[in-house]
Amino acid sequence: MDNTTHAPSHSAHPGYGTFIKVWVALLVCTFALVGLAHLGQGPAVWGLLTLTPLKAGLVFYFFMHLKYEPPLLKVVVLVTLGTLLIFFALLFADVAFR
Repeated sequence: MDNTTHAPSHSAHPGYGTFIKVWVALLVCTFALVGLAHLGQGPAVWGLLTLTPLKAGLVFYFFMHLKYEPPLLKVVVLVTLGTLLIFFALLFADVAFR
């Protein structure tokens, strides 16, 4: 008698424990960034340029639920971020060689 169609079930989303672990990882990265910022411009720049995209990736992947999106949306986000990276590289190259 029950001929209703059900919406396809999505993969199980993580519980609060996963989000708390990611949040703690983001806090640790933030404290590391603050510590690196106090070292000066020399070796700290590479640490800052490494940790900042890592934090952004964690936010995109878990808090913005990119992990649970279809592959096409993941590709669109990667292409968009790649294009932004190219524009930043062109901007810095232009400023550096003036």
